[in-house]
Amino acid sequence: MAQMNMKEAIRDAMRVELERDPNVIIFGEDVGNVGGVFRVTEGLQKTFGEERVFDTPLAESAIGGLAVGLGIQGFRPIAEIQFVGFIFEALDQMVIQAARMRYRSGGRYNSPIVFRTPFGGGVKAAELHTDSLEGLFTQTPGIKVVVPSNPYDAKGLLIAAIRDNDPVFFMEHLNLYHAFRAEVPEGEYTVELGKANIVREGSDVTIISYGMTVHTATKAADELEKSGIKAEIIDLRTLNPLDIDTIVASVKKTNRAIVVQEAQKSAGIAAEVIAQINENAILHLEAPVLRVAGPDTVYPFAQIEDTWLPTPARIIAAVNKVLEY
Repeated sequence: MAQMNMKEAIRDAMRVELERDPNVIIFGEDVGNVGGVFRVTEGLQKTFGEERVFDTPLAESAIGGLAVGLGIQGFRPIAEIQFVGFIFEALDQMVIQAARMRYRSGGRYNSPIVFRTPFGGGVKAAELHTDSLEGLFTQTPGIKVVVPSNPYDAKGLLIAAIRDNDPVFFMEHLNLYHAFRAEVPEGEYTVELGKANIVREGSDVTIISYGMTVHTATKAADELEKSGIKAEIIDLRTLNPLDIDTIVASVKKTNRAIVVQEAQKSAGIAAEVIAQINENAILHLEAPVLRVAGPDTVYPFAQIEDTWLPTPARIIAAVNKVLEY
């Protein structure tokens, strides 16, 4: 089995699908000869040609519109937006057009589009490169939202997303592109959209997270275990649809939970998870569910980024608070 980092796993998923399905095409700013701003598509144009992997003008609204039009015509577009902060230019095409296409057309047309974009903090990037906008899209009916945390999931989730008939917003954390290597099967396999993963079993508290913060939570769990506290960690993988069954089953076992997200605290994924825990498992809770998140401010400049982001220490403090409630 090959050892890949997350960037290589994502590229391999696209290679597999380009080979399997002639209707899969990739486009975006500099994704062709250059291979994208992070070289995720490097080498794909050379292998599959300029008609299937090609550059677009510097115009995210056009990238979104092209994806919608091609999707209606039976193609399976993979549209890359260079950084998440640039996605607002394509929002009309993603939210108003792609997400509503199947409903609006009574099922005659689909939008089998994957919108890929890097996001996430901790790399000291410039403004508009690191925001966590997953909550914005999770609130949009008709579009699925996927955030992988490791190379195996990234490849399997992306293949599943490319094969899905609904638009998928596929968010790739900048800090995970080169963070570590892991075993990734060669060839095709899928990881089910809408199915969370229990990455660490425990009995005292459930820590629910996704993307980069799964690794922050794991570091916290390692420290907690030294004090005899066993934390169960759930990696959501997919934010819409949300796997509430796995969350509720874990909460019924541990009776306490916290939710960790990089995004600002208010009205985000953590708020939604807590609301659904209250709706489905409130009688099993022995303490309120807490959030560990970014503060409700504009994403900060690099100098204070490490203070702004969730840390193992903040997670440990939240766990101790629910245990002592």
